[in-house]
Amino acid sequence: MKIKPLFDKVVVQHIESEETTSFGLILTGGTQEKPQIAKIIAVGNGGIIDGKEIKMEVKPGQKILYGKYAGSEFKIDGQQYIIIRQNDILAIVED
Repeated sequence: MKIKPLFDKVVVQHIESEETTSFGLILTGGTQEKPQIAKIIAVGNGGIIDGKEIKMEVKPGQKILYGKYAGSEFKIDGQQYIIIRQNDILAIVED
């Protein structure tokens, strides 16, 4: 199933992180706080929102940092996604 967000919305998916303790134990996503880094899956077209023209500055495939309580979570085809507004994106993460 393909997801197409509207207006200034962005569909993202958490990037699962693993950390290893000093004792060699691997901490999975369930034992840590949820990461606020995600991969962009789909981007809306922008447009006129509340009387202002919104240009989309992000694109699918980018990694982003977003606000802790931003967006709405949902599940499609067994995958967890979040829809956020572009202005909830704090930064683009570059490798």
